[in-house]
Amino acid sequence: MDDQLKKILRNLPKIDELMQLIHQEGRMLSLRKDILRDICRGVVEKFRQDLIRHAEQNRPVVPPALPSVVARVRQAVDDLRRYRFRRVVNATGVVLHTNLGRAPLWDKALEHVIETAGGYANLEYDLNKGTRGQRYDHVRSLLCLLTGAGDALVVNNNAAAVLLVLNTLAEGKEVIVSRGELIEIGGEFRIPEIMQKSGARLREVGTTNRTRLSDYARAIGNDTALLMKVHTSNFRIIGFTEDTNCAALVDLGGGYGLPVMNDLGSGCLINLESYGLRHEPTAQEALSAGVDIVTFSGDKLLGGPQAGLILGRKELVEQIRSNPLNRALRIDKMTLAALEATLIGYLDEGTVGEGFRVVRSLTEPLADVRRRARMLIKILNKLPDTRWRLEMKDGFSMAGGGSLPDQQIPTSLIAVRYHGLTPDTLEERLRKLEVPIIVRIADDEVLLDLRTIVENEFPWIRQGFESIGKGGSAARI
Repeated sequence: MDDQLKKILRNLPKIDELMQLIHQEGRMLSLRKDILRDICRGVVEKFRQDLIRHAEQNRPVVPPALPSVVARVRQAVDDLRRYRFRRVVNATGVVLHTNLGRAPLWDKALEHVIETAGGYANLEYDLNKGTRGQRYDHVRSLLCLLTGAGDALVVNNNAAAVLLVLNTLAEGKEVIVSRGELIEIGGEFRIPEIMQKSGARLREVGTTNRTRLSDYARAIGNDTALLMKVHTSNFRIIGFTEDTNCAALVDLGGGYGLPVMNDLGSGCLINLESYGLRHEPTAQEALSAGVDIVTFSGDKLLGGPQAGLILGRKELVEQIRSNPLNRALRIDKMTLAALEATLIGYLDEGTVGEGFRVVRSLTEPLADVRRRARMLIKILNKLPDTRWRLEMKDGFSMAGGGSLPDQQIPTSLIAVRYHGLTPDTLEERLRKLEVPIIVRIADDEVLLDLRTIVENEFPWIRQGFESIGKGGSAARI
């Protein structure tokens, strides 16, 4: 390090002087001094490292002006106060987008969360008896009524539900599963690894594409504790295949006194075929087939919060509830409130299709999606920037979340170009807006899928486009 660089580094603002200057401006007076000090240190150190790197690369080493250092501190404080977990516009066309929070909650579910979480609530207090109660009681009867289950339990997600069931019913023993159902889904969730963590031993049967009832029967032995069927999520084998249904497994298990578990994964309480979609197994179907334990997610096709629902025979659910591991996996009061309201919505015909955004997005007629696309283009055409190019196109949306994996849902797209920006750059700028717009890119175009965009999000999109354009006029289509 040469003497000139050392001198420049020594002349970087001192932390105390920088803090004093910021306070003299009257800004950030409420910020804790220790936090402001750490931010100032970090900003000065970043300038230091930049100067050293410039010197190593034989680039000009220019000391920063004091106002630029202060401005960087202000920006760091603003970034710190800015929410990182934020509302976004899902323009991808993936209805149950795992990275974007899956199912948006019903309005009444949000209201119930605010009402109960904003003060005290009878989370584990029985108002009738005046004694301690169980948090599961608030939703247990609803789940049993809606599905026909003998009992119900809710934990924090479906992976936890599977883990808890296996640990309770099969720790140290074998669980028989078809080789074709040993899947991995998003977030590296693997059925074999969940089994291993639960203490159960995996017994694979059949082949990847064909598993017969006789394969299960031959595998049953003295160490067998459970027969398990798993929803294969987004994984499908087409062609020369054979599967064993739940009813046949129940008959087989009954002959040996073995319970049968069905992990439905995405979970569903309504017949999607009535909306013109492909069949998705429901909890009611599995339970009516005699399955002893059913597990599924709360934040997918159910349309509720993240949760793992466990339904089934009363004596088995009671064993699972009594497992000490259950306390580590239990749901919190906000999840419980959102789930209770969601389940109440299933009591009335029409509420789910009209009020639940997930079902509405999956089942909305294409004509309505196209109408919304025309409305949005009309709004964006009023922007004064001539560099925008907007074009309506037909396309397909997806359910996502491992649900309806083979289903292509017709949709209306808006292809977006901006003169001077590549699709990747435009995608990045949309993603970094105050209200981020998450899009997909195909055929060298940025696409907005209107199946996952609602009208009350149009102002955010317009404001975002204005922010990127900063003046000019939109191309008329």
